[in-house]
Amino acid sequence: MTHDHAEPAGTLAPDAASWLDAALAEASAAAGQQDTGAAAPWELRFAAAGRHCGQDHADAVRILLLHRAGAGTATLTRLYHRGNAAERRAVLLALPERVTGPGALPLVEDALRTNDTRLVAAAVGPYAAAHLDAHAWRHAVLKCLFTEVALDAVAELAPRAHGDAELARMLRDFAAERSAAGRPVPADLHRALHLTGEES
Repeated sequence: MTHDHAEPAGTLAPDAASWLDAALAEASAAAGQQDTGAAAPWELRFAAAGRHCGQDHADAVRILLLHRAGAGTATLTRLYHRGNAAERRAVLLALPERVTGPGALPLVEDALRTNDTRLVAAAVGPYAAAHLDAHAWRHAVLKCLFTEVALDAVAELAPRAHGDAELARMLRDFAAERSAAGRPVPADLHRALHLTGEES
């Protein structure tokens, strides 16, 4: 799946489309340049995307800017740590196509330490599925259940859960704790337990 995200341009108001054209030109001009640690002009556009293009288009616009600029791990890390929750979410969503190795895992781990459901859901996408080790991935699944993020957000849930007896144990423990506290057990927990094949 590729995120060319050309689609926002056709649905943006004329002033927003003009702003996006200028932002993309700045991002394209930065592609291939060495990351010096200083914020490039397009990075300011990245932060302002929601204000100029609307929140409905902000993710798509930000991800498109990252691709046009050829943003690598250092740039993504800087944008993540300098950004608000919406900017951090866009960085997380862009990881599968921007980073090929595990170098951006600290961003995923940071997002999973929050209770912001937007960040948790973005953090458990394809990049996490490819690079989180078994221990961290199991805790990511539990984090989704704890924060009520639908497990549909967890990329590769079925193949990674299959035959995972330790995940099954953690799910049972979580269900027991919820029941003991008089709180409902999320329906997604039973689904995940079924996927492990360790329901009995």
